[in-house]
Amino acid sequence: ALGLELSPPPAPAGNYIGAITYGKLVYLAGHGPSDADGKYRKGKVPSEVSLDEAYGAARMVALNMLATLKKEIGDLDKVKRVVKLLCMINCAPDFKETPKVANGASDLLVSLYGDSGRHARSAVGMATLPQTMPVEIEMIVEVED
Repeated sequence: ALGLELSPPPAPAGNYIGAITYGKLVYLAGHGPSDADGKYRKGKVPSEVSLDEAYGAARMVALNMLATLKKEIGDLDKVKRVVKLLCMINCAPDFKETPKVANGASDLLVSLYGDSGRHARSAVGMATLPQTMPVEIEMIVEVED
């Protein structure tokens, strides 16, 4: 209904898997803002990437995590609850708007799942991230049997 499309899930960039199911919980590895061709958005917030651009990057990360989640569980309608996000923002030491960046992912998940998309969350600043991407996010989701 929102007109969103999922790209193929991004391939892991190292010796790990994108998602693992343990009981009713699915743990998603850190994902970044990569497009369908695997190219990452890059830059430090706010000197190279604006707050609005970083918000959009976090939204892109949420879509990438949903693509990985769909591959893991087969159907996104099986999502019972988004439990937790860990949002890491590549930012200047004095940047204080990390929650606003993380809202890019949170707002998308709530728009898709309503109250079941509301989650616990951390939004923390980092000195750097892989590929110099502006944001990396991990997610934990509860799924139906």
